[in-house]
Amino acid sequence: MKLDPNSAADLSAQIAQAIRDAIVAGDLIVDERLPSEAELSEQFQVSRPTVREALKRLAAQSLIRTQRGATGGAFVNRLNYEDAYSQQITTSTLLLSMNAVSFDTACEARYALERACAPLSATRRSADQLATMRAEIFRQGQPGLTDEAFCASDVAFHRALVDGAGNPVLSYQLAGAVEAMQPLMNMITFTARDRQIILALHTRIADAIEAGDGPDAVQGLSALEDETRKLAADVFAARAKR
Repeated sequence: MKLDPNSAADLSAQIAQAIRDAIVAGDLIVDERLPSEAELSEQFQVSRPTVREALKRLAAQSLIRTQRGATGGAFVNRLNYEDAYSQQITTSTLLLSMNAVSFDTACEARYALERACAPLSATRRSADQLATMRAEIFRQGQPGLTDEAFCASDVAFHRALVDGAGNPVLSYQLAGAVEAMQPLMNMITFTARDRQIILALHTRIADAIEAGDGPDAVQGLSALEDETRKLAADVFAARAKR
C-alpha cells in the first residue's frame, strides 16, 4: 500500500489503518507475526520511528501485542469482548460528556437496549447472574448505604440482567449504555429518588427474570424508565426555579 501524502491523517495513522484493514479482512490472522519494523519501514517508505508510532496505535487498541526475545516481534492479538468492554465504556462516556447528549436521549437509548435483553435474560440467565441481581437488591435496601454505593449497586444489578441474555455482542454493546449512561442518569436523579420505589421495581424485574417471564421483565423496565424520567423532570423543574 502506498501512503497518501495529501491525506489529513499523518503517516503513522495511515500505516496503522492499513494494518488494521488487513486484520479485519483476514489477511493477517490471530497470532500471526507482523513484518519487522525494518520491513514495514521499507514497505511503506517511511522512517522506523513512524512505523513504531503506528504499532503503538495498534497496541493501544489491543489489535496487536509485542513480545521480546529471539522469537519476539509484533503479533496480531486475539481481541475478546471482556477486554473491549472498558474501551466501549470509555468511548460512550466521552461521547455523552463531550457532545452534550440530553438526558431523554440517553434514557431512551439505554432502556430500549435493555428491554431487548430482558426476554433473553428471562430464559438464559445463570443462577449466578440471578444471585447477583438478588444480592444487589439486598444491598440497596441496607440503611446507611451512601448514594455513591447505591449508584454502583444499581449499575451492577442492570449489568447482571444484561449479561444474563447470554449474548456477548449484546453485552458489549450495552456495556456503554449501562456503565456510562446509568451513572449519568443516577447523578441527575439521585437527590430526588425514593429508594423504596427503585427497590420494588428491581424486585419485580428480578422476580420476572427468575420466573422466565420476559414480558413482565420488559414491563418492569418500562416502569423503571417512567420513574427515571419523572425524577429527572422534577430535578430539572426545581433547577429552573432557582
